[in-house]
Amino acid sequence: MKWSLYAILIGFVIDLIIGDPHGLPHPVILIGKLITVTEKIFRRIFPKTSYGEKCAGAMLWIVVTATSTAVPFFVLRLCGFISPWVRLAVESIMCWQILATKSLRDESMKVYRALKEDDIVKSRNMVSMIVGRDTEKLDFAAITRATVETVAENTSDGVIAPLLFLAVGGAAAGFFYKAVNTMDSMLGYVEPPYKDIGFVPAKADDIFNFIPARLSAVLMLLAGGIMKLNVKNGWKIFKRDRLRHASPNSAQTESVCAGLLGVRLAGDAYYHGVLHKKEYIGDPLRGIVYDDIPLTCRLMYQTAIIALVLCTGIRFLLLFLF
Repeated sequence: MKWSLYAILIGFVIDLIIGDPHGLPHPVILIGKLITVTEKIFRRIFPKTSYGEKCAGAMLWIVVTATSTAVPFFVLRLCGFISPWVRLAVESIMCWQILATKSLRDESMKVYRALKEDDIVKSRNMVSMIVGRDTEKLDFAAITRATVETVAENTSDGVIAPLLFLAVGGAAAGFFYKAVNTMDSMLGYVEPPYKDIGFVPAKADDIFNFIPARLSAVLMLLAGGIMKLNVKNGWKIFKRDRLRHASPNSAQTESVCAGLLGVRLAGDAYYHGVLHKKEYIGDPLRGIVYDDIPLTCRLMYQTAIIALVLCTGIRFLLLFLF
C-alpha cells in the first residue's frame, strides 16, 4: 500500500507538470475503444427493445469495468514480482494518466485566449472541445459560462473523484472509476440511440460520483476561503441550487463555483439540435467575464491540493488499519 501512496503523489506532480500531451497513447482512449466494440457486440446479441438494450447496457458496463480494473491490477502484480521500484514507476504513470488537472486547465485556457482575441469562431471551436452542448450559436458570455461550468463540474469528475478512488484502491480502482465515467460520457444520453443502452452506465455514474461530488463541493468551499472568495454566498448557493440539474451530482460543484464567483451559470442549452430546458444556478450579482475562466482554474487547483492532502491521510489510515 505504501508504494501506491508514493505513486499517487508522484502521479499528481507529473500531471501538474506535464498534463496530457497530445499524441501520447492514453489508456482512456483504449477504454473508449473497448466501449465502442462491446456496444456493437451487445447491440447485436440483445433484442432491439427498450428492455433488451438496457440489458445490453448492463452487460457492457460489467465487461468494461471488469476489464479496465483487471488489466492494471495484474500488470501491477507482475511488476511487483519484478521489483517494487518497477511497480512504483508503472503505477506512478498510471496515476498520472488517471488525473486530468493540467489538461482541464490547458483546454479551458485555450478558450480564454480565443475570447481575449475577440474571435467568436475560434472561441466556439475551442469550447466545443470540452463541452457536449451545441456551440455554433453561443455568444461570448455563453462560451465563458460553458467553460466555467465545465471546469467546475470536472473538478469533481476529473480530479477529486479519481484521487479518492486512487486513495482507496490504487491505480486499479482509479481505472475502474475512469471506465465508469467514460461510459457515462459516451453513452449517458437521453436521446436515441443511447437512451436505453446508456441507462445503466448513466445510473452507475450517478452512484459512484454521489460521495465524491459532495466532498468536492465542500473542498471547493474551503479552497474559496483560502482564495478569499465569497464563501458565504458560495454556501448559500450550494444549499439552494446543488440539485438544480438533471444529474444529482453535476450541480454540486457548479453551485459552489457560481456562488463563490457571484455569477449565474447553467440555463437552457442545445444538445444534438435538441433544446434542453435547464434551471439557472447561482445569482447574477455581476456579469460573467472571460477572466472568470483562469479564476475558476485557480479554484480547481486549490481544491485539488486540499484533496491531495485529504487523500494522503486516507491512504495513511488504510496503511495503519491493514
